[in-house]
Amino acid sequence: MVFIDLFAGIGGIRLAFENAGFQCVFSNDFDEKAKMTFDLNIQDKENRMVLGDIQKIKCSEIPDFDVLCAGFPCQPFSIAGYKQGFNDAKDRGNLFFDIIRILKEKKPRAFLLENVKNLNTHDKGNTMRVILEKLEKDLGYFVKFNVLNTMEYGNLPQNRERLYIVGFLEKQAYDKFSFPEKVKLTKTIHDCLEEKEVDDKYYYNHKPLYNILEKEIKKPDTVYQWRRKYVRENKNNACPTLTANMGMGGHNVPLVLNY
Repeated sequence: MVFIDLFAGIGGIRLAFENAGFQCVFSNDFDEKAKMTFDLNIQDKENRMVLGDIQKIKCSEIPDFDVLCAGFPCQPFSIAGYKQGFNDAKDRGNLFFDIIRILKEKKPRAFLLENVKNLNTHDKGNTMRVILEKLEKDLGYFVKFNVLNTMEYGNLPQNRERLYIVGFLEKQAYDKFSFPEKVKLTKTIHDCLEEKEVDDKYYYNHKPLYNILEKEIKKPDTVYQWRRKYVRENKNNACPTLTANMGMGGHNVPLVLNY
């Protein structure tokens, strides 16, 4: 089966689908820096990311496909943003309707959409109601959705809750589908770090917060966070959610004590 990869970012969803045996025929994002990392992750030189605004890409320019994948912009719905939803000042919320436009024209057998957990409850549930109405009532898909946490699926030590929406044209496929079982987390953040030699820029030594951090961060086998006014210990040994603006507000930066 073949799929397309919208709002492709650095290629995470595409890598997963290709590892599962699917073939990608189209990837798109408008972020030039994301494409730089995407091209390093995805070695398919014949099918590189198409750089451009999805709103300007015609359905006729997209090859036919079986599955649509889209991790559409989350900023309008995230608790970390202004939660403007479909009325987002930067017009990111309305990009969902380009997914609808492509689904309507191409009518693939299935889709996978991914977004922040808060999308499920945004605007007292009205946003999700509109999304489901478009997918189910207007387009005729059978839809399931669930919130999954990264550290409970795939043995990855990052606390990252995301909403996954899947849909099928065929009722039989919908009935057969179930979300995966949880996987026991055995890895910690320390399994992912290059702890022996890292650049000086990663250390807080001689930085304004150093005196406070030095007093509070005592254990080398756990993860800490600076929460604006105090140090918090993450006792589950998983990394806090890594955000696009990490470090600018300080509250999501993971801190560890190495040798």
